[in-house]
Amino acid sequence: MKYFCLIVAAMLLLCLAPMPYGYYMLLRFVAMICFGVLAYQYYDKEQPALMVTFGALALLFQPFFKIALGRTIWNIVDVAVAVFLIGIIIIKEK
Repeated sequence: MKYFCLIVAAMLLLCLAPMPYGYYMLLRFVAMICFGVLAYQYYDKEQPALMVTFGALALLFQPFFKIALGRTIWNIVDVAVAVFLIGIIIIKEK
């Protein structure tokens, strides 16, 4: 799961570059799956704060009902979530 999270973090950071619309749709599917799996894993580990966080991220990135935040805000969200994912991985490794 660590490598999957790193791939999602890299994909989120790649959103800072101008990409075709299909890339953003792919990212939404991949991120939703990743965050849903992480929410379930933290549910099993009985860590409700992280479970709710990743559940909310799965809802934010879901591709079915788009949340229009504007490109600038989405870029901020993408970078923040990428840093959060990398931070979770670093903390988990220690």
